[in-house]
Formats: sequence, structure tokens, C-alpha cells
Amino acid sequence: MDRLFLHKLSLVSFKNYAHANVAFSERFNCITGNNGEGKTNLLDAIHYLSFTKSYFNPIDSQNIFHDAPMFVIQGDFKLGEKEEEVYCGQKKGERKQFKLNKKEVVRFADHIGMFPVVMTSPSDIELILEGSEVRRKFSDSIISQYDRPYLEDIIAYTKVLLQRNAQLKQFSKSGKFDSEALKIWDVQLIEYGSRMFNKRKLFSEEFEPIFQKYYELISGGKEKVEIAYQSQLSKGDFEALLNEAQDKDRVMEYTTVGVHKDDWEFRMGGYAVKKFASQGQQKSYLLAVKLAQFEFVKTHKQVIPILMLDDIHDKLDEHRVKRLIELVSSTEFGQVFITDTNKDRIQKLFKGVEAEMKIFKVKDGNIAEL
Repeated sequence: MDRLFLHKLSLVSFKNYAHANVAFSERFNCITGNNGEGKTNLLDAIHYLSFTKSYFNPIDSQNIFHDAPMFVIQGDFKLGEKEEEVYCGQKKGERKQFKLNKKEVVRFADHIGMFPVVMTSPSDIELILEGSEVRRKFSDSIISQYDRPYLEDIIAYTKVLLQRNAQLKQFSKSGKFDSEALKIWDVQLIEYGSRMFNKRKLFSEEFEPIFQKYYELISGGKEKVEIAYQSQLSKGDFEALLNEAQDKDRVMEYTTVGVHKDDWEFRMGGYAVKKFASQGQQKSYLLAVKLAQFEFVKTHKQVIPILMLDDIHDKLDEHRVKRLIELVSSTEFGQVFITDTNKDRIQKLFKGVEAEMKIFKVKDGNIAEL
């Protein structure tokens, strides 16, 4: 199985970094510094090189440093025995540019999954607290990393859904409803949506036991946890569901059934994690989700991804943090990035861990190895 390492990272005018060049360890990289100094921004730059976008801000131009005309992120990776260079550049008012080994990446979708990265952040709480769209995007991002046709189906389904909804609005505007015209979109929606449903179902069946294993390892097995896939398509044939919902769709002026309504219910002890779990339990739950993502992608891609743990002590007690470090110190994991505000706490945490480690200090957008 190949391992993925990021050896060097160069930043120009990215977020609060005017210039930065840093060489990383192949094992542990601990980034320390006060809040607001740029620790998380460093991880976000790595996320860009993997997913072609920010983990936090979808508007690329807002990630340009102050009044600079553009930002540049460049990373030198090693994937197995191959050296790979990834370039990302964003000029104000222009299309983002991506290059792999100096050759332009025309379709960003073709790049996703080549350099697998798994990131955890305090902002992941949105997976629990926000609506179903956040959980759909999360699951889709995992499946898309190893299944390119699935990503193509998501893109196609989204386009058809927009067309169908536009058609429903047009019917309302004109006062004339044409069910045959709607069927043109239904046929395509059924084709793409049915494939997506089957793949999401298979993903969920494989993902849940992996997640449960990691939750038990982090928490000591104190609570019973579940992730339940919910889809209207599990209740019946997609075509029949669309036919049944036709009158409702006509009134609402949008498509009320389909995989765009899917959700994953996060449960603990049979109850919603959102309502009944403590902050510490929610954080442990999310960490288990992300570690399961790591194992899932690793198994399907046959590549050990890079793991990034942002603000490791956020809402986790010392015992659970220690369990987490023991877990990621095993040979099952590869390159790990960790951010924390406290350098002494990090050093204490890694005492007795026999693995190569570098510690960096970030201040005012400047990074230095300690």
C-alpha cells in the first residue's frame, strides 16, 4: 500500500501568509501558536492541494492575502515512489488554476481523490448541528475520492434537478402543466439517482461498523452509537415516488422526492446526538467519523492518506486526546498534522511516542521550526 507524504509547502499571499516555505516530517508535524496566528490556514492550504478548494471558505478570492492580486499554493508530494508537484493559483477575477507536475488540470473533478487528505476541525460540529445537505456533502466527498463515476452522477443529477425545478416554475408561470414534458427530466433523474442511492447504501453499510470501532477505541465503549442512512428511495421505486409526488411538486414548484433529500442520522443510545449528547461526546463522535473516513478511503484507494487534526484539545478531555494520539501513532497511519495553542502540552502528549516529529511555531503568518 502506498503512503502519501507532503514534503514541502510554499505559500504566496494565501490568507494571512505573505510568504511561507516549510519542509515537513513524514510522520508527525505539530503546529503551535496562539489563536488567529495562522495554524489552521496552513492545514487549509494542504486541503486545497487535495480537494482543489478550501475546507472553510468556498469563495476562493476571499482567501487572497490583503490587497495582493493573487494567491499561490504549491506542494511537493511523495506518493509511493513517485514525486508529484501540485500547484494552485487564484488571481482576482479569474478562474482558479490547477497544475499537476506543471501540466494544467482542466477538470478539477479529475484531481479529487489523487492526493487523499482527511481533516478534522472544530467546525465539523456542523455535521451534527446543521441540516441534511452538510451530511450529504460529507458522504459524497468520501465516495467521490475512490469512485469517479459516482462524482459524475452527482454532477449530472444536480444539473437535471435544476432543469426539472425550472420546468415546474415555468408550468406555474404559464398556468399550463405538461406531465409528458416533465418525464423527460424524470428519466434522467431516475437513472442517476438510482445509482447514487445504491452506492450510498453500500457505503453506509460498510462505513457504520468502522465508525463504531473507532468510537469505542476513543471513548472506551461507554455509549452505543449509530449512523443511519435515510432515503426516500428505500421506501419504494423512484419512478413511482416521482409519479406520486407530481401534484405536490406542481404546487411547491420544486422536486420534493429524490436522493437530494437523503440524510444520515447520528444517534447515541438510540437518541439524536444533536439533542442528547454532551459536547465531549459530540467531539468524540465526530473524531470517530473522521477516523472511519480515513480507514475507508485508505482501504478503497490503497493509499494511506494524510491526516490533519486541527485544534486537537477542543472539547476533548486529556484521556481521550491521549487515546487519539496512541491510535494515530500506530503503523496504520502515515503523515499526521496536529495544531494546538500549547507547545508544552503537545510535547507532553508525545512523550514516549517513538515516531519522528517536527514542531513548528506560527506567529503573525510566519512559521518557524523549533
